[in-house]
Amino acid sequence: MSSRLARPTNDRMIGGVCAALARRFGTSATTMRVIFLLSCLLPGPQFLLYIALWILLPSEDRTRAAW
Repeated sequence: MSSRLARPTNDRMIGGVCAALARRFGTSATTMRVIFLLSCLLPGPQFLLYIALWILLPSEDRTRAAW
């Protein structure tokens, strides 16, 4: 397992942020997506955080090209 956080190219629903976090924490992407959706019921900046991670996390294909 890689310690670098990168958005995968093959398991994306929208931006790949949940799939990247799922890989990092060793859970399934579906579980991470459900956790994100449930967190949206609570007050807070979840959508802004998702968009920020979408912008800040490199795509997996760009990470491979850099190595």
